Amino acid sequence: MAEIVRSNLKARQLDIPGTAYYDESLGYLSEYYNGVEKRFYYVVTDEADTVLGGGGLAEFTQINNCAELQKLYIADAIKGKGIGRRLMELIEEKAREYGYDKMYLETHTNLTEAIHLYEKMGYKLIEKPEGVVHATMNRFYIKEL
Repeated sequence: MAEIVRSNLKARQLDIPGTAYYDESLGYLSEYYNGVEKRFYYVVTDEADTVLGGGGLAEFTQINNCAELQKLYIADAIKGKGIGRRLMELIEEKAREYGYDKMYLETHTNLTEAIHLYEKMGYKLIEKPEGVVHATMNRFYIKEL
């Protein structure tokens, strides 16, 4: 997943500090998500178990009872096939299962395809919340579940 995240960000000139490109946990996503209460990460693979994308969620403490959509990235080879949308639906289902009633996400204007999907899925633009870790991100969204 780290390779997919970094290649996506680099292709959009976001291989810079303040983005997921430099997240320490990127090479250890299974350790970050597995066995931690109310965190989850989905991985998309092909028949040969090649990783093609993924996305997850974790608690977003800055907003009451809110999960954050995290590290939703898809390999370029499978974009446009509805996989990102399906991943978002699964992540939102998991968030509801965990009892969250809102989903938050942060993105950047360079990620135009992602923004289009988020808005199509019902996410509404909000002001930047306090304490955002990825300081380079400049678009912030929330959705009532």
